Amino acid sequence: MPRFFKRYAPPGTSPGLLTIPAEAPARPVSLAAIYYHDEAFEEFTPTRVAEALPYLSRRGVLWLNVEGLDRSALEELGQVFSIHPLTLEDILHTGQRPKIEDYEHYVFIVQYLFRHRKDATDFHLDAEQINIVLGSNYVLTVQEGKPGDAFDPIRERIRSGHGRIRQMGADYLAYALLDTIVDHYFPLLEAVGEAVEDLQDELVLQPSPRLLPRLHALKRELLFMRRTLWPTREVVLGMMDRIGNQAIHAETRVYLRDVYDHAVQAIDILETYREMLADMVDVYLSSVSNQINQVMKVLTVIATIFIPLTFIVGIYGMNFNTQVSPWNMPELNWRYGYPAVLTGMALIAGGMLYYFKRRGWL
Repeated sequence: MPRFFKRYAPPGTSPGLLTIPAEAPARPVSLAAIYYHDEAFEEFTPTRVAEALPYLSRRGVLWLNVEGLDRSALEELGQVFSIHPLTLEDILHTGQRPKIEDYEHYVFIVQYLFRHRKDATDFHLDAEQINIVLGSNYVLTVQEGKPGDAFDPIRERIRSGHGRIRQMGADYLAYALLDTIVDHYFPLLEAVGEAVEDLQDELVLQPSPRLLPRLHALKRELLFMRRTLWPTREVVLGMMDRIGNQAIHAETRVYLRDVYDHAVQAIDILETYREMLADMVDVYLSSVSNQINQVMKVLTVIATIFIPLTFIVGIYGMNFNTQVSPWNMPELNWRYGYPAVLTGMALIAGGMLYYFKRRGWL
């Protein structure tokens, strides 16, 4: 399961120091840039960050996407766009809490994009930290470089010119990125709901101790999602509070409010699933208890039936000498004594079963 604060610098390390954690997987760095405004569009693949610098002096918006975490590439990114070392450190050391921070000439946003996979029994989440640097006329996105890119639909909208994205500024592009990230929670929550329902059906129909690890694993995954979704709502609120500064304009407020509504809706769905999982523990315990009660019921009926039979067998197992007294078990000398006792025992057992059936105990 992914966790926050998985990577960290050793205690006492100088702040803003760019050190790649030893456990961080090596991924190649690739750059992709899009420059656009209402009358122009250009898409190119720079080999170095500095190649995008001339576009900052033009009218329009520059979107530079960096895939992969590399120290030299981040240092160049910081030099070209004057990014604070603390921002670069947060980008390089993934596992940050979703947040929004103000700097002198840009706004820094950390978000998470989730992907899921479901095998025969378990539901697994994979989180990728998405870093967004929003300036007055540019947006920088830095991704870890994991397979799959959720921002392709936004690129297609810019290419085709559909919608208002090419008529708006960089803050609208940042909104579109946040909106895409939040919208990706809903298919994920739908998959979570299916996993919860499947697990619930198994717990009710066939409760088994093997289901408990799956239940607790799913609860841990939802806990991690919760720790991401709640700060996401605060990030959107933070962007709305910053409307009016040099990076975020008032025209974007209504769109940010829509993202906020989606984030709240996703949180409500997530909390519902978490409550269902919490209740499923009680369902499991109740199902197991019910199974035990059924077993004990059957055993009690069997034991109750054999109590009078055991009493009869005990009486006829005393073996008093019939020659000493005619009252000493005269049935022992009776020709049909043994069959009569067996028949009586069978009638007693059958009568008790009939009585239990009539009372609804069987």
